[in-house]
Amino acid sequence: MINEFNDAFNEYDFLLGPVAPTTAFKIGENTKDPLQMYLSDVMTVAANLAGIPAISLPAGHANELPVGLQLMAAQKKDSELLELAHKTEGLLK
Repeated sequence: MINEFNDAFNEYDFLLGPVAPTTAFKIGENTKDPLQMYLSDVMTVAANLAGIPAISLPAGHANELPVGLQLMAAQKKDSELLELAHKTEGLLK
């Protein structure tokens, strides 16, 4: 997985994707279903396993529930990622 991310970052400076495969759960919804709770984090696991910096940003709402975007950068590009996240957050407001 690390090699695949390295290949991607040889071609792209950053990667953009969703934070979760669905909108947020309503309060109290799906909390008793361990599989649904696990699947809500599935989009963020790869960055953690590969040891690359990633950050999530609020990106609006769908069906009155919040959705988020995830930005990822190559290892040791934390500062660049934070700078991009700051600029992107300003555009999303």
